[in-house]
Amino acid sequence: MKKETLDAGKYVIVKGARTHNLKNIDIRIPRNVMVVFTGVSGSGKSSLAFGTLYAEAQRRYLESISPYARRLINQMAVPQVEQIDGLPPAIALQQNRGGGNIRSSVGSLTTLSSLLRLLYSRGGDYPEGQQIIYADGFSSNNPAGACPYCQGIGRIFDVSEKLMVPDDSLTIREKAIAAWPNGWNGKNQREILTSLGYDVDVPWKELPEETRRWILYTDDQPEAPVYRNMDRFQVKEAIAKNLRPNYVGTFTSVKRHLLHTLKNSPSAAMKKRAEAFMMNTECPKCNGKKLKSESLSVTFDGLDIVEMSRLSIKKLNAIFLKYTKVEDSNPASRNDDTVVRRIAEDVISRLEIIIDLGLGHLTLERSTPTLSAGELQRIRLATQVRSNLFGVTYVLDEPSAGLHPSDTQALLRALDRLKSAGNSVFVVEHEVDVIRHAQWIVDVGPLAGEQGGNIVYSGLPDGIRNVEASVTGKYLYRESALKQETRAPRGWIKLSNIKKNNLTGLNAQFPLGVFVSVTGVSGSGKSTLVSHALTQLVSDFLGTSSIKDDSEAESDDLLNTEPTDSASGQLEVIDGKVSRLIIVDQKPIGRTPRSNLATYTGLFDHIRSLFANTAVAKQKKYPAAQFSFNVPGGRCENCKGEGSVMVEMLFLPSVYSPCPVCNGLRYRQEILDIKYNRKNIAQVLSMTVDEAFNFFSDISTLSSSLDTIRKVGLGYLRLGQPATELSGGEAQRLKLSTELQRVGKRDTLYVLDEPTTGLHPADVEKLLLQLNKLVDAGNTVISIEHDMEVLAQSDWIIDIGPGAGPDGGKIVAEGKPTEIIDVEDSITSYYMRKSLDIS
Repeated sequence: MKKETLDAGKYVIVKGARTHNLKNIDIRIPRNVMVVFTGVSGSGKSSLAFGTLYAEAQRRYLESISPYARRLINQMAVPQVEQIDGLPPAIALQQNRGGGNIRSSVGSLTTLSSLLRLLYSRGGDYPEGQQIIYADGFSSNNPAGACPYCQGIGRIFDVSEKLMVPDDSLTIREKAIAAWPNGWNGKNQREILTSLGYDVDVPWKELPEETRRWILYTDDQPEAPVYRNMDRFQVKEAIAKNLRPNYVGTFTSVKRHLLHTLKNSPSAAMKKRAEAFMMNTECPKCNGKKLKSESLSVTFDGLDIVEMSRLSIKKLNAIFLKYTKVEDSNPASRNDDTVVRRIAEDVISRLEIIIDLGLGHLTLERSTPTLSAGELQRIRLATQVRSNLFGVTYVLDEPSAGLHPSDTQALLRALDRLKSAGNSVFVVEHEVDVIRHAQWIVDVGPLAGEQGGNIVYSGLPDGIRNVEASVTGKYLYRESALKQETRAPRGWIKLSNIKKNNLTGLNAQFPLGVFVSVTGVSGSGKSTLVSHALTQLVSDFLGTSSIKDDSEAESDDLLNTEPTDSASGQLEVIDGKVSRLIIVDQKPIGRTPRSNLATYTGLFDHIRSLFANTAVAKQKKYPAAQFSFNVPGGRCENCKGEGSVMVEMLFLPSVYSPCPVCNGLRYRQEILDIKYNRKNIAQVLSMTVDEAFNFFSDISTLSSSLDTIRKVGLGYLRLGQPATELSGGEAQRLKLSTELQRVGKRDTLYVLDEPTTGLHPADVEKLLLQLNKLVDAGNTVISIEHDMEVLAQSDWIIDIGPGAGPDGGKIVAEGKPTEIIDVEDSITSYYMRKSLDIS
């Protein structure tokens, strides 16, 4: 954009911004243009864009609504800033995943499902004599339409004797019924059975079938007196003598116990255990379609509403296009043609935006939890483009994350549409193509954490080229280098006849002992091939029942009752060797703020030992465990180690303020009085990894671990940084750092899912150095990747495509970078040549 156009526009003026690591900055940002906020990971760009600008816009909006409505909205912290002028209303499109609720889908997010329900209600083909069904009757989330047998989920939990009693040679006393809980609860049920007259000391298989079925399946809940540690004859005698029992217990069958646990237990671990004894099967009444038979009997264009929702968005577009042209007659509707035409036009206008954003492979039925963060953000973006709002500031968090360069171009077109409609578009971004497309660049830094938080550059794109302090500027105008000398494979993993999702009998081979990048457009099938088929078959090959996962995160699997079919196919290892499989994914490393970087990496154990070995701690006999904020004796008892207390605000949202006893430090004062090198335990936890590296430079076990974390670009994180605050990319690199410390092991297969997500080009370089160390140590690294810099520096590339969904699932090209660059049919090859400036 021309400079005079920018000067003529209005600006957002920020004075004294101090959110997180921002250094009391003043800045002027133009409105009604696309502004990119960039800088190395942890530099403070998100603190400016989201923590300051969006948070202030949200605060101002919330002040205009009632206090009662305000408390229902998830509010951001009030930003630390002196003054912001010229700030329009803002909408944030962030990189957070959808919830674990499988009832949320692409169709519900885009409101296309509502349009389909209206279409089938008013324009569907009904069987003769059937009454009109209202729109709610086509929703599985509404009792009017949900299948009564599975409550609209499409799948049911069922039990089998073999799962509940895996070893029928055992007696009930010997815990033959494995599905009953361990500990007292299980013993309680066995005692009650004894009181009811059942023999718990004969092998399960010798019990009468009627007895076995009653114990496993009955809905009866009889009460019985319990006499602890007595056999059935002693119990019978005690009852006859009217002796007082220890207590009266209630019997619950195994099936009833499992179903109750799945439905009501607050513990994810208990639910997980219960699920292991049950079968998740398709509902036999609706055949997995979730709706009543009456609703499924209504069709449009020969399809019921579920069949329509299972088509790809591209196919839906082709179907509805013909109904936008219907004038006088509609062959698929017995209702008003005008209604069908208008609905079809509305559907088409929404579908075209979604397709243009590279999401034509999705289906309306696709549940939200199965979408990547990038797919979910683009779905939300499509909804905003369709809304035609004016005068709004859209704040986006790395919208190019997880996108192939070809999909990034579609994203930029959508952002341009938002801007052209009279809106401001503020984008936090690392991708050079997006940065180059901006009309204004705000570079925050120069480095991360305490060494960041300053405005390195704010202005037109060309101006950053000559800013010496800008790390971004160094990468923005340079060309990638193509790796010429690649490592030779030490063997091969060959997969044959792979069938899952859009892979239909695919054959693929992965070289061992090298760095492999698997790429392709979004939805092409690369994740299905690598993260599902390859890892599953390698796991089976190694004889491991479950693939290693360092995540402590609470699983959403129990809430997801979608079919989870395994990939089918064969695996063969030729010449080389695979002894371990390590998946380094982007799952969170902890489920609560009490889990942090120090606890996850094991650094906290060493740090607590250092404090416990100080003279004062020895004198007071404080063990290492007492230097944890999670245990009595160490933590502040007023806030139970949380560091903050909740203050009820009646009609306003509850707020959290620092604990008045420990001042937010989480420990009791006696623990804080103990110092190691003049620092207490809370001060050490508040250090960044870089600061801690210098502080513990004379402790080799700590300094080497901290140095590894620094080398993957995480030196800016604090040791006590809650696990819940880490992004997926940060969590993945933290897991990778723990593996780098075990680099002495060979023949390990490392599988990574887009490890460069959320990384500045400078951090990508650091990451590549570490990944190459793993390969040089005799291991194999296979990474799903879109970054052209990483592809150019790989030993081997596998390009999946050519398109997405049913248009993908094939190997378009494979080989060394110097070979891939010349494949004319490969979209990836085109963008590699573009990044290398090769015509």
